[in-house]
Amino acid sequence: MHLADTRIEHEAGGWKIDFIGDDGDAVSVKVADEHAVSADEALERAKAVMVQLTAYGTAVEAVAFNSYDAASNGNFDDDEPLLDTQH
Repeated sequence: MHLADTRIEHEAGGWKIDFIGDDGDAVSVKVADEHAVSADEALERAKAVMVQLTAYGTAVEAVAFNSYDAASNGNFDDDEPLLDTQH
């Protein structure tokens, strides 16, 4: 997703920041009023939240669907065997 637009709205109790991609996908972050008193502060807080989520993958711990996914480090080169591979 490449960021194409950012929308900021103040709602009851906080701010809603929408990050909208050029492909139509969007991510929304809600920032409580106690964390931001202005739209600029809300945007900076939302960006920080997105960076934190990126650093940890997701807010919810990911579960591997099978042993291949569990062993995969994301590198799908043929020259690197899966964990516990016997020859």
